Amino acid sequence: MLKLTKKADYALMAMKHLAEHANEGACSAKDVADSYGIPLEALAKILQRLVKAGLLHSQHGMNGGYTLAREGRTISAFEVIQAIEGPLFITSCVTVRGECDQTDRCTIREPLRKVNESIEAVLKRIKISHMTEEPETVEIRATKPAELVTIT
Repeated sequence: MLKLTKKADYALMAMKHLAEHANEGACSAKDVADSYGIPLEALAKILQRLVKAGLLHSQHGMNGGYTLAREGRTISAFEVIQAIEGPLFITSCVTVRGECDQTDRCTIREPLRKVNESIEAVLKRIKISHMTEEPETVEIRATKPAELVTIT
């Protein structure tokens, strides 16, 4: 199962928080941690990774804290996840080296590469400023079905 780690979850939560509070100035790691019940030590390390990746600015001192390095509408979920997790691969054969003892006989390498690219494309389209929770609706819509990835 493809699943984000808690670190990636926390990073996305923090980035969304900072985007929502961008007009209020810098937010401390403690403020963000307290808002979401995130362990402060873990969040501090995550925020430093995001600074190192160029997604956040860090300010020291009395009014210090963290701010987005760019507008939230220009930062993708993919960038945040990649800053925390490194390259996104659903299977090891999709990597640059990507070899295993089944390489010569493998029939799923190319389809999995396409799935990986599709996931990456979706994550690149999701911007931090658009990450809002919308309530689920029970309504069944008679519109066209959701887009599916076709593997050929």
